[in-house]
Amino acid sequence: MNAVVEFQQYSNVGFEQIRTCFDEEYGVMWSFMRPEPRPCFTQTALQDLLLQHTHLESMKGRVVSQGNFEQTNYLILASDVQGIFNLGGDLTAFQEAIRAQARNELLSYAKLCIDNVWTFHNMQAPITTISLVQGQAMGGGFEAALSAHVMIAEKSAQMGLPEVLFNLFPGMGALSFLSRKIGMQAAEAMVRSGKIYTAVELHEMGVVDVLAEDGQGEKALHDWIRKNHRSLNSFQAIQRAKQRVNPLTVEELYEITEIWVDAALRLNERDLKIMERLVRAQDRKVAQQEQDVAAQAIAQAF
Repeated sequence: MNAVVEFQQYSNVGFEQIRTCFDEEYGVMWSFMRPEPRPCFTQTALQDLLLQHTHLESMKGRVVSQGNFEQTNYLILASDVQGIFNLGGDLTAFQEAIRAQARNELLSYAKLCIDNVWTFHNMQAPITTISLVQGQAMGGGFEAALSAHVMIAEKSAQMGLPEVLFNLFPGMGALSFLSRKIGMQAAEAMVRSGKIYTAVELHEMGVVDVLAEDGQGEKALHDWIRKNHRSLNSFQAIQRAKQRVNPLTVEELYEITEIWVDAALRLNERDLKIMERLVRAQDRKVAQQEQDVAAQAIAQAF
């Protein structure tokens, strides 16, 4: 690949919880998620992603890179957090809204999620969207990965929809995206099971499109782009045709997320306690990842 440049020309203040860069050789725009305090979909991360992606869409993929107009051909959703793609919805915010029975607040968050997956899935520009899953993608993180035209995952990646554990269901696109890939019966079985799948299992099921060796996700992505770039116009036309044959509408996604909000507001204290335990587990995982990164840095220093 040629020059890769940091790219942040969407607002005067810049992004807070994503990092962007642009690779000129094939026109690859990267969105690296880096949410805080945990790697889930915070309001800020969602707003950053939506700003970047809607701006690209409005410009038909044209960007200014190093003083020149360039065309974005590929938009990549990836993570800056080692070992974690995204752990899904902001469970702490969910608990607060549910306990307060703040329907409008919960619905506003849910619609922001839908706006993100819909824009990424239905990009109104000649751009192919790709999710690169390295590490864990849970709940809404898995849904975001599913919304891409192409999903690439490393073998050790784990993905699942654990919402059933706290008596809910994934309401930000899981059934819609999965049913169009593997059929409704298999999609419902995944949603109802709460099972965590390996990338290898999901590749065998037809959910993951490209399976990469561990640590080779970016190489597999670059290889896929090089292999398919000459037929990019054909690939994008087929994606549009698939949408015509088996259409997905934003209205469908909005209506399902309304069902999700109403179901969430019916959760009881026992369900919310389970949600709290998941948050604590997420915090422990993040702390362990930070320790592992620090240990690696120390080892490399010597």
